[in-house]
Order: sequence, then C-alpha cells, then structure tokens
Amino acid sequence: MVGVSTDIDYAYGVLSVLDEVDGVAHLGLATSGGATPDGHVAHPYFLTAFVEYPWVVADALLMVARVARTRFYVPPNSLAAMLRAADPVVTATAEGVRFESFSACCGVYARLDVDADALDARHLAPGVTNVDVNPPLRQALASLRPGEPLRLDVGSESLTVTTFDASVVEEKVTLPKRWLKGFAETQVLSVGMILRYSLDKIDAVRFVQALPKNSPTRSVMWAAPAVRGLRLGTRPTAGAVCVAGPERLRALEPLLRHATGLKAYGPESDRSSSPMASAWVLEVPGGRITVALSPEKSRGFSGEGAVLPLLAGGDVAEDADLISAFLAFDPRIDLVRLATASGLPAKRVEGALAVLASSGQVGFDVTTGHYFHRPLPVNPDALATLHPRLVDAHKLVDAGAVTPAADGRVTVSSGGVDYTVRPSGSITDATCTCPWHAKHRGTRGPCKHILSAHIVSQGDS
Repeated sequence: MVGVSTDIDYAYGVLSVLDEVDGVAHLGLATSGGATPDGHVAHPYFLTAFVEYPWVVADALLMVARVARTRFYVPPNSLAAMLRAADPVVTATAEGVRFESFSACCGVYARLDVDADALDARHLAPGVTNVDVNPPLRQALASLRPGEPLRLDVGSESLTVTTFDASVVEEKVTLPKRWLKGFAETQVLSVGMILRYSLDKIDAVRFVQALPKNSPTRSVMWAAPAVRGLRLGTRPTAGAVCVAGPERLRALEPLLRHATGLKAYGPESDRSSSPMASAWVLEVPGGRITVALSPEKSRGFSGEGAVLPLLAGGDVAEDADLISAFLAFDPRIDLVRLATASGLPAKRVEGALAVLASSGQVGFDVTTGHYFHRPLPVNPDALATLHPRLVDAHKLVDAGAVTPAADGRVTVSSGGVDYTVRPSGSITDATCTCPWHAKHRGTRGPCKHILSAHIVSQGDS
C-alpha cells in the first residue's frame, strides 16, 4: 500500500516459484496484482505466456535482478549499508513485457524488453508491479537448461491468510525512493542520446570482454571507433561514447552467448566534454537488454538533477495532471498527439512528462526514441521529498528572498548571504556565485538559487 512515505510497499500472496508440471518449466512471478487502464484490479495476472526463447529470458532476468543487488561504488571510509530487497519493476503492454532495475548504488540502470512476438500469450493485459525475484527463483532460473520451455505468469491467484487454525504467506517489498528519482533522471538524460555505434556479435563480444574488471573511482573512459569495433581511450573525442567506471558494463557479459549485436547511445561529445551518461543495448533473440551508466561511478542517477529545470516550470504540476489523463499504458507515447489532445505546447508536454517520470509514471526507450507509460502507484505528494532542491527554491520564492535587478541579474538571499544569479537563454546555462554551483558547474543540475530565480521569472512572464 502507499501512504505518505515515498517508499512503496507491495504485498505478495506467495513467493515467486519455478515449478515443473508434466515436464514443462512454469515460472510464476509473485505480484501485488495487475490493473486495467482505469485503475481497477481485474485479474490476479496481467501476463500469462510461454516465451519463445526461455534460456535467453531466464539469463536476462537474472542479470536485471543481479544489478539490483549489486553496489558498484562504496563511499570511502564507510561500509556499504545493508539494503532492503529491491526487486525489478515489470510492465506489460501490447508490445510485450519489460523488467527494470537500478543497482544498489543507483549508478547503473538495467532493463529487459521481451517483444510481444516472442511471447505465446494466453493472457496479456496492461499492468505494472514490483516483482519478487527471491533466492529460490534465482536458483531455478539459473538451472534452466537450453531447450526447456518456460512459462511466465506475472501475478498470483493464491493467498494464504493467518487465522487461529491457519497461516498467511505474505511478503512485502519496498521500492526505494532513489529508484523513483533514478527513473526520472534516466528518462531526461536518455532523451538527449542518439545511436552512435552498432556492433555485430563478434565485435560486441570482443569489446565487452576486453573491458577492465575494476578501475579507480573516478575512472572515465571513452569508446571510439577502431579498425574492428570500438576501443577505449582516456580522452573524449568528437562522437565518442562515455564509459564511466567501464567495469560496470561487464554486467552484460553473462548474456554475450545470446547476443546478436550491441548498440551504443550517447549525447553529443567533443574534446572538451565532461563525463556524461551513456546507454548500451545488447540485442538478443526476441528482445534486448539495456544498461545505462551514470556519468561517474560515484554518481548515482538519483542525484544528477537533470530533471529539475523541467520541474521548475510555471504550471508544470497542473500540466502533468492533464497529460496523465491521456495516458493508458502507452508503449510509445506520441508527443505530437499529446500536444494536440491537451492543447499544450510541446515544451510544456515535456515538462509534464518530467513530473510524471519523477514519480515513476513514464520512461524513455533509446531504441525506439519514444517515452513509455509506467504507472507506478506512487503518492502524488511524494514529489516534495524526492527533490529537496526544488522545495528549497520554492521556499526562497515564498520568503521574498529573490530580487531581480534591472541589468538582468538576480540577487538571492539564502542563509544570511546574498548570491548573484546570472540568467542565460536556458536555465542550464545560468550561473550562480554560491559554493555549490562553483563545485559542480551545472553537472548536477541547477542550484536552488538558480531554480528560485527561474521560478520568479516564469511567474513574471
């Protein structure tokens, strides 16, 4: 259930299991229940299907779950905290089924997409939940042999209740708040990525297997064309794709035996580029696996701040409410259609989608170049605690601490100190005299002073 907390608790009727019935492997993924587009639970399952490539799906699902349990970076002078179980989010649409997860450090995003053509679906309805991939299930998936059939049932019809004479089997799993922020950041960062390189199976295997198995915390490398495939260099070049903490990309290694190709996506780059996020898509029969890397190993997606400029728009919350009414588990969200249907300019539609992404409602697929709908049951009030910088900016505005000057500069009084914000054509290009901006120079999104100045300017306009 969802309360005022920004965590999401799911109750499972039973454990996920892999049984053998009449010689057929049967995978049942425990879920909190599927839902129809109008929000009503209509069936305890939203997907019942045999998969065309069971060995591939089993290995890929194991990889997505493994990423969720892995911490690729541990802060210095500290031990990694014991984390609560974080299990993949699964979404079913007319185009297939999608599993998503973040690493424990939130610096790696993993996604498995299984195409509808690779599913022999007996029941397929739109739905989303946080599935339970427990140790017995992982062991069962790992022991699946080539050629053995596999059936997916995302959901469960059984429920055990505890009474005086009986017991209830119920498991609660929490979706971490950092995952919600990570979903928002990866969506915004992915929009700016384009296909840079495409490798065949041989070159893909060679590239991934040649990646270092470990690297210094701030190790950032760049993938550029070589005589065959790609090579890693230590300096950015025009068109190169950033590979920060390159060993993190080795998460794809167990799936190389199934690979048919590898594609690299990234934003524009040149010799002066700073570290940036990248996305790598391993193509396999019946689907694909996406691994996105944060700009640095020590930087999780949840702290990038790329979504803040969009969230600081004037009527962005109201726009998000309007846009959400037009979404119905769309596997590919059409921005032009949304703009036409809502009467909003395209820029405001993008801002509305950013708000929805900040609560896990939409994502972005670099392979199709489209947003997709992922309606997690999140409390709308969670936005305030997810983005404290934005909350602080609004507090400065409400306190009258933002004073525009005739020359275009803005003075923001914060903590007894006056800071000067110099706006530019875009909020991402604005500068501030505060220590936070001096340290990050816009690489972690705008500071609260720039945000407050932008909010005031939006109100004036």
